[in-house]
This record gives sequence, structure tokens and C-alpha cells, in this order.
Amino acid sequence: MTDLPQRVEQNIQNRGLFKRGGKLLVAVSGGLDSMALLDALNKLSANHRWQLIVAHFNHRLRGRASDADERLVRKTAADMKLRVVAGSADVKAFAAKSKLSLEMAARKLRHEFLARAARKHKIKTIALAHHADDQVELFFLRLLRGAGGDGLAGMKWRSPSPADKTVLLVRPLLDFSKAELLAFARKNKIHFRDDATNFSPDFLRNRIRNELLPLLRKNYQPGLDKAILRLMEITGAESEFVGEVARLWARRRRGDESQMKSGKKKTERGMKPETPYVVSYSFDKLPIAIQRRVLQQQLADAGVAPDFDLIESLRQSADCFVSVSPNASVAREKSGEINLRTKSKLGFKVNELVLNLLKGMGAAVFDGVKFKWQIGSRGHSPHQMQDEFFDADKIGNKIVLRHWRAGDRFQPIGLKSAVKLQDLFVNAKISAARRRELVLAATADGEIFWVEGVRIGERFKLTPQTKRKLVWKWSNLAV
Repeated sequence: MTDLPQRVEQNIQNRGLFKRGGKLLVAVSGGLDSMALLDALNKLSANHRWQLIVAHFNHRLRGRASDADERLVRKTAADMKLRVVAGSADVKAFAAKSKLSLEMAARKLRHEFLARAARKHKIKTIALAHHADDQVELFFLRLLRGAGGDGLAGMKWRSPSPADKTVLLVRPLLDFSKAELLAFARKNKIHFRDDATNFSPDFLRNRIRNELLPLLRKNYQPGLDKAILRLMEITGAESEFVGEVARLWARRRRGDESQMKSGKKKTERGMKPETPYVVSYSFDKLPIAIQRRVLQQQLADAGVAPDFDLIESLRQSADCFVSVSPNASVAREKSGEINLRTKSKLGFKVNELVLNLLKGMGAAVFDGVKFKWQIGSRGHSPHQMQDEFFDADKIGNKIVLRHWRAGDRFQPIGLKSAVKLQDLFVNAKISAARRRELVLAATADGEIFWVEGVRIGERFKLTPQTKRKLVWKWSNLAV
């Protein structure tokens, strides 16, 4: 038995990842990582009396190549005399219908399939092949998206499935590099397939993997991976501590309130008196990190996305309601408790129109608004039409006309960062009904650059570096 299975076995034993004699669902895509994991677990299964079942999800994104992945997984499992559970879905159609990116749609459908397969076969543990390189990529992916300590800590060795909290996801390869897995596969003649989409620059993760990380390793820090993994370990431990203190404080506060109502005094089991910020501090006197985590946990429990700006707004001001959706707003009470207030729903319009800019000029009408556009020249402005100008190369070859949706963010010219359209509408005193009638324009990637009657997008304005100009003309036919 080679070194890799032995190290996998040590990880499993030292971290208590799998139970002896249990059933394991192994997620296998057909790529290097999962094929190496399957081979290692199969070599170890006899000694530990594991019953392995192979799970493969066909995303149907690459046509015949996707089908070839599935055939390889089925053949490999058959050679090992292992049962295969397979599933598939039209990820592109689901992404379009759900307004998700391809990556997020694929992840959601894949996890739902794995959770269903685990429940069907009464399996509590799913083995995934994430490794150290994945961790480093995830760190930068989340860093660029503004994640906090929890997100920057990366994936855990054990975590609940996002599709079913009763199913556990286990990652025995987190301390292995991609190079180690490749060496193991070559030495043991393990067949695997390369996914061509891993090299597509359309996905941010791919650009991080293939462009950013090689640049950082070459020009800034040859030991980048080791440094980032160490930072993730430190950040994860500190984030875990902050989270636990926040939970203890919240439990103590609720316990104190209950005791005050009942007139009884009760000591919480396991509470340490030497942590005064847990026992006696009011919310306003808690360390800022604990305040943030207390609010984050409550918002997550309430189903509200706990983004940093919202948390800071609640943390700094008590009893001030902040809009979190067209139908709900939230405030923090002085005690630290959040108060979620909902109102009757107004529906969102879901129709949209895609404009192709490759011809250089054109016209269209969408929901009562007339548009004309031209690239490279101002042209003549027709009567009652308003001209606005954008950097054509930043916009791209397609524009999507649609209406406001929950969660939309927009960076008007002059602002340093994007804000919620909901807040812009409130500040502009635009009625709830009118907000749903306004037309907005977004790039093919979904970034909004124009909203009817609102300032143009900051990132798409003309600059001295602009090479091609989009002249955008519009008029409301109802006016």
C-alpha cells in the first residue's frame, strides 16, 4: 500500500472522520481528485469494513464529454465491484430559471442529488475529494468577494451538507496537494478525465487558479500555499472561538431574561465565571467582534443574508429598521436581539429582453420604454430621447433589459461601492409600485450599469482610456 492511502487512513483515524464498518457514499466526478480518493478508500475499505457506494452526478454541461465522465466512473466502480448511484440534470436550464450562475446552480443540484442518494441508502457520511489546492483557491475567491473570518477559514474536514443538515460531508484529502494526487494516480495507473471547463476564463475560480496564483507564487511568495493554509487555520480557530462566545452570550442573555420573569436564579451548566463578557456585559459593551457574530448568527437563523454593511448598520444603531428585502426590514433592540418586520408582498416582474450589440447600432422597445443605441459615435439624438454614454468594451456584446429584483445592487456614478437598489429607491422617494415598473440594463454577467431615471453606473463611465463609446438613447413612451 502506497503512502497516500496510509496518510488518508491517519487523517480518518486522527480526526474521527469515518466509523468502522459503516457505509460511505463517495462522490466521484471522474476527475483526478475524486478518482484518487476512490482508489485510496477502496484500498482501505477491507481493513475497516467500509461499504462503499459510488455517487456520480452528470451536469450535462459538456455533451459527450460529460457522458464519457460517467462511463469512466461506472467502469471503475464495476472493476472494484462497487455499486453506482448516478443522477443528472440540465444545469444550464436550472441556472437560467433560478437566476443563478452556472457554478452555483451546479453546486446546488449536485449537493441535492448527493443528499437524496445518502438518504435513500441510509448513509450518514459522504466523502468528497477537496484538497489543499482547493482550499487556497477558495481563500482568494472568498477574499475577493469580501468574506469574513468564517468564510476565509475555508472548508472543514467535517461539515453538514447544505442540502441536508443530517448528512455529513467529509474531506479526507484536505492536506494533500494536487501534485501529490497526480503523482499517486500516475504511479498506480489510475485513469481519470480532465474537465476542459477548468481552464475556461469565464469562471472566477479558474482565473484565480490559472492566472492569479501562478503570478503570486512566481513574483511574490514561492511558499504561498503553505502561508495561506496556515492563515486559514489561524483564522478558522479564532472565528470558531468568536462564534462560541457569541452563542454563550446569547444563551446567557436569554437565560437571564427567563430567570427575571420567573424570579428564579439559575446557573448555566458549563458556563465559566471567568469570562465576564459572556456573563455580565450588555450588548454595547461586548467586544466588536462578538457584537458582529451575535448579529450574524441571529440574521442567519432568521433567513436574512448577514452581509457586513447590514451587520454594521444594526450594530451601530439600536431600534433603527433597515430594509433587507422589498417585504421585510430588521432592527436591533438595545438588548442585542434582532426584530424582523415583514409586510405584504408586491410581486416582481420577471420578463426580460436581451439586446445584441455586435451590429453596432439598433433599437428596441421594452415594457413601455423605447431604446436606441450606437457604438463609436454620438449620432443624432431624436426628439424626447435622452442620451447617456458608456464604455462599450466594459459593457460587452450583450445587454439584458429587465426589472428590479430582490437583492439587486448597483454602483451609481460617484459612489465608491455598490449599494442595494432598494436603498437607492427609498432615498429617491420612489414608490414601491413604481420601483417595479422601472427598467434597468445589465451586462451578460448580470452587473447593472443603468437604471431608468437614476445615475449611470460608476464602473462603466467614459474615461481617458475608453476606446469605444456606447451612445444609449431612451424615452418612456408613457410620458
